[in-house]
Amino acid sequence: MNNPLESTATLLNRVRTGDVEAQERLCSVYLPILTNWAHGRLPKHVRDLNETSDMVQITLIKALEKLDTFKPIREGSFLAYLRKILLNNIRMEIRRYTRQSDKKKMINDVELIDTEASTIEQAIGKEMLEKYENALARLPQKSREAIILRNEFGFSFLEVAEAMDLTSANSARMTVSRALLKLAKLM
Repeated sequence: MNNPLESTATLLNRVRTGDVEAQERLCSVYLPILTNWAHGRLPKHVRDLNETSDMVQITLIKALEKLDTFKPIREGSFLAYLRKILLNNIRMEIRRYTRQSDKKKMINDVELIDTEASTIEQAIGKEMLEKYENALARLPQKSREAIILRNEFGFSFLEVAEAMDLTSANSARMTVSRALLKLAKLM
């Protein structure tokens, strides 16, 4: 019987030893979290055969394939690692679509104009999203994880504390607040 509170580090170690049950448990924990986060990040005009759920599954497969190179620091590290892989997959999909569109445009000599932006781009604007991503990448890992867990994945402060090995929800609140101040300065 699986322990419902089994740590990510324990699951990762079990997966590394070939434990299929641990792999399934790890995927069952992170699949809904990633799916929720990824919703609306792949622009509608880019979607063809690759829907959000496909992108999330590809992300989990890539992460599991490269598990030997991943060194977890805290519980939240794996989620930040998955986010990075997923974001890279989304970017690759957008580039693939752009290349295909350029080829179609050359063949048909018709310009394809699509003004649809992803949900996140609509909410904060493309330029601001780029500034956010660039600033986030320049933050120390602990600050980046705090922001990702709280603001992007919607973790409560208690969940952030548990994922980052902090002493309390109040400690997590302070860590997130300080990280957001650093982020704002970088933006």
